[in-house]
Amino acid sequence: MRLIPALLIAVTPFAAFAAGSDDTEPPKPTETSQTCKNGQVWDDKTKACVNPEESRLDDDTRFRAVRELAWAGRPADARRVLAAMHEGDSDRVMTYDAFTLRISGRIEEGLVRYEQAISANPANILARSYYGQALVLQGEYGMAREQLAAIDNRESWAWRALNHAIETGETANY
Repeated sequence: MRLIPALLIAVTPFAAFAAGSDDTEPPKPTETSQTCKNGQVWDDKTKACVNPEESRLDDDTRFRAVRELAWAGRPADARRVLAAMHEGDSDRVMTYDAFTLRISGRIEEGLVRYEQAISANPANILARSYYGQALVLQGEYGMAREQLAAIDNRESWAWRALNHAIETGETANY
């Protein structure tokens, strides 16, 4: 197993916004995960499922769909939407690329992508939480605790989820 030592950098109170979302809570199901199939995304304007490559969708809409599909246990669909994003290797894209790799059983590849996301944005507490949870799955509790210390925001879901994983060995359910 290849693990890069954790980055220990203080996180600002605004870090919850780091992964491109206004919070770090797991997403609520919408039509995207309840109605759409094969990586399609719900389009509020047309009230229909559309392909993620659809030009009228912006990357924020695609990103919300990626998060929702990943949490719904549909990593292949989430990866299709990720591939349609135009922003390249932003830290939020790398975070969910890692997340979908991890829940697909490709943990080693996911660890590398989490490390890249954290390197690109050390304040990305969602990447740190997910990375820490992946480390717990690998039995690397010391490194997971380093990620917990770097989050430094006990009020966030990211901190609570990683703390729970360290205390119990159970990672967030998806």
